[in-house]
Amino acid sequence: MVFEVIGKNVFITAASKGIGFATAKAFLEGGANVAISSSDENNISDAVSRLGKITGKTPYGLKCDLNKKEDIRSAFRKAELKYGHIDILINNCGGPAPGYFNDFEEEAWDHAYQQVLMSALQLIRLALPGMKNNKWGRIINITSLSVKQPVENLLLSNVFRSGLVSAAKTISMSESKNNITFNNISPGFIHTERLDKLALNNGEKSGKSAEEILSEMADAVPVKKLGKADDIAALALFLASENAGYINGQTIAVDGGLIKSTY
Repeated sequence: MVFEVIGKNVFITAASKGIGFATAKAFLEGGANVAISSSDENNISDAVSRLGKITGKTPYGLKCDLNKKEDIRSAFRKAELKYGHIDILINNCGGPAPGYFNDFEEEAWDHAYQQVLMSALQLIRLALPGMKNNKWGRIINITSLSVKQPVENLLLSNVFRSGLVSAAKTISMSESKNNITFNNISPGFIHTERLDKLALNNGEKSGKSAEEILSEMADAVPVKKLGKADDIAALALFLASENAGYINGQTIAVDGGLIKSTY
């Protein structure tokens, strides 16, 4: 079975590293036209170069700070101008700062609200008209296991990623009649720079090394290992294909069985 995305136009945010980078690679290898964004011009330039060497196909790199509404609009419009329209939107972003309730002032809440929730909703609003006009579209949000099982010291992520999942489910109820599906992917312990930073942060508080924390994370997973960014990319590729046309409004965990709930 081939997950067909040849010729589809894809916009992926926060794609210079980690899960976003792996997802861009998967779609380029699948024959899609891919626009990727990052808030850092050097990172996006490096990612474009590396992806070109790996896949033989060069993505369209765009600078886009997800905390700036005008950046979002500008980057998306440039991608539309480049490809004519966007068929597949993949909302990905770095997680907000870890911490507990008493660690955050209002400014941190406002920042995470825009970064995680409002940036995705703005992009959905920008993407929907073209998708509705073409009677086809895929919107995929990369969230976190925290939407199904809150993580104690990831308060901001717990709140706003759960909000995005709820919004996507609600929007899907009215927009899917146009053959546009909305789905969310909830990564577990995926070994990226983000997880390394969390391990370092947790280690500083517990007196353990980052390597010890990562080992403990892997041991907590039923399959006894950390996941790879490619694991998330593979599911995104499937959800974006025609094969997944009847999967809609769902939140699917890629976590090695870590989440303990039955749904």
